[in-house]
Amino acid sequence: MTFFTTTRLRLLGCALALARALPSAVLAADPYEINVVLPLTGPGTFLGKSLTQALEAVAVTVNKEGGIAGRPVKFVYFDDQTNPQVSVQLLNQIVAKKVPVVLGSSLVATCSAMMPIVKDGPVMYCFSPGIHPPPDSYAFSSSFSTPDLMEASIRYFRERGLTRMAVITSTDASGQDAERSLDAAFALPENKSVAVVDREHFNPTDVSVAAQLVRIKATNPQVLIAWTTGTPAGTVLRGVVETALNIPVMTSTGNATYAQMQQYSQILPKEFYVPGVPGMAPDQISDRATKAAIASFYAALNAQGVKPDYVHTAAWDPAMIVIGALKKLGPQASPDAIRRYVDDLKGWVGINGPYDFRAVPQRGLSRSGVVIVRWNAQKDAWQGVSKPGGDPLGR
Repeated sequence: MTFFTTTRLRLLGCALALARALPSAVLAADPYEINVVLPLTGPGTFLGKSLTQALEAVAVTVNKEGGIAGRPVKFVYFDDQTNPQVSVQLLNQIVAKKVPVVLGSSLVATCSAMMPIVKDGPVMYCFSPGIHPPPDSYAFSSSFSTPDLMEASIRYFRERGLTRMAVITSTDASGQDAERSLDAAFALPENKSVAVVDREHFNPTDVSVAAQLVRIKATNPQVLIAWTTGTPAGTVLRGVVETALNIPVMTSTGNATYAQMQQYSQILPKEFYVPGVPGMAPDQISDRATKAAIASFYAALNAQGVKPDYVHTAAWDPAMIVIGALKKLGPQASPDAIRRYVDDLKGWVGINGPYDFRAVPQRGLSRSGVVIVRWNAQKDAWQGVSKPGGDPLGR
């Protein structure tokens, strides 16, 4: 056998070995797809856009670290048109594919409509804080619960000596959840000095709430809690200006986007607040691990040319938790395995602080992490005005 023959045989053997290895290499490079239901059109479009930006930043971050078992993460988006019926239709299509997990949607109404479908799996991680999944279910809720947001908000104003509060809420699912949460918060012994001087409601499709705000103004409140999201929030803010109701206004965290602030810049109250999250007020956070997570979050969004706001935070930790489960359990992980992983998660630190799903099932976060933030028009930014939990700074 000549040298050239031997060389050719060796090359042939290498080529055959490469050919045998190629299918697995290609498989390893196939993206791991995670299905996401979002309002990409309709009234909730502003939410869908920000959530998509956050998830794409997650994908870039995770894929730089090797993805899931060497496979790049790819989020596949489904537009529910901000319509619960469409959300249900889309989720049924996704469930039929036997996937282990789905992310979204982002409103109380859409997530509430989706929850019954996943009673036996797959895992569903909703980006709205306003749903309250039962313990041991396959549904999880992002960020801090509405009751926690309300308790921290009332505490902040009460500790400032502002105890006469008026409430206006929309009649949709988000408004109803807010009113239930407010009732529970007002009933706490710590809030016995707080008086609810008026309570008003409006339909999200109403073009004016002037009559309701005139009635509120007549009760001489010190604070207005106006809980609604998106276009209806603009209706309330216009009414506040028209009635010259010059008092602090607290609104839904879902409105804490820069796009919303730009849109409503001419009608924003002098004191405009939302119950925020640590990622919105990193200067008020002392925990080093949380600050490091927030820094990574900001760097990832900034690298995509995006200025992070609250809605971005709503997607970041849930996506990272789910991907963490898939990294540990493997790409073939079942819905049961992923649910058990999240149920047992304690001490994992994200941009909202340390999580403990054993203590707070289906969410992992408590009121102790809520930070009240105020819109600073001069700096075009949210500014932390409370310690975690709601106590005003300096108290």
